[in-house]
Amino acid sequence: MEVTPQALRSIYIGLSTAYTAQFAATQTQWQRVAMEVTSTGSANEYPRLDDIPAIREWIGDRVEHDVGVNTFRIENRTFENTLVVQREKIEDDQIGIYTPLAAMLGQQVAEFPDSLIWPLLKRGSTSFGPDGQYFFDTDHASFSESGAVISASNFQAGSGPSWYLVDTSQVVKPLIYQPRRAFKFVSLDRDTDERVFSRRKFTYGIDGRCNAGFGMWQLAFCSQAELTAENYSAARTAMRSRRKRDGSPLVVRPNLLIVPPALEAAGRRILVNEKNAAGADNEWVRSAELLVADWLM
Repeated sequence: MEVTPQALRSIYIGLSTAYTAQFAATQTQWQRVAMEVTSTGSANEYPRLDDIPAIREWIGDRVEHDVGVNTFRIENRTFENTLVVQREKIEDDQIGIYTPLAAMLGQQVAEFPDSLIWPLLKRGSTSFGPDGQYFFDTDHASFSESGAVISASNFQAGSGPSWYLVDTSQVVKPLIYQPRRAFKFVSLDRDTDERVFSRRKFTYGIDGRCNAGFGMWQLAFCSQAELTAENYSAARTAMRSRRKRDGSPLVVRPNLLIVPPALEAAGRRILVNEKNAAGADNEWVRSAELLVADWLM
């Protein structure tokens, strides 16, 4: 193949098309537990999402609640991946072998939010959340029916693989995915480009800016104990006992049980099987949806 601007343009279009097609075809799971909040700067500063008070009857003056007093930040980060094609490969019509690699870049970009979100869950018992406690902890500050501050737990210790119970019915979610600049497929493929001129290397790559972080701990529960009906019930009870600052119910609805592949069978026994091991009716069947998260392996 003669390496002309027209030929290089055709190669770029072919690689870009493979990238775009695979990006669109790739299935992801991160949207189940994270809300997407677009960023327009170096970071987003969020109010404490559990500081929003309940509606009250308007008697006398308005009661102002400054939700900007307690904030947390998620700093954006820049990511890239780059492929290099030697000029001789193009001259010898070998560019076809790089088309699957461009498609792999498309898959990587589609799955990249997964690669940020799911490790957050895995690190939640050792990483700080917006309230200054570990995101999964045994002594979060919560509230009683009278509005008094009490200790609350969204973590159960144990020796087994972690499983998670989540409320995805709320406007906010337990985790946050924060895109700043969308990933884009770009190239350095002109004869006047320094790498082409000096090293005979045509470069194709992707880059973008984003990050992920913790949201509301009240909407997620982590257990490392055995996944049994009893422990599942305890997790639901703990989550549904959450209250707002004024003592009104937070109305948490645990509706998604997230397990690693190793716990799929245990999850199905609780949520899918009509009968329990003793042959009696399973009281928890379809009480939540089961999600087997491959990223939690």
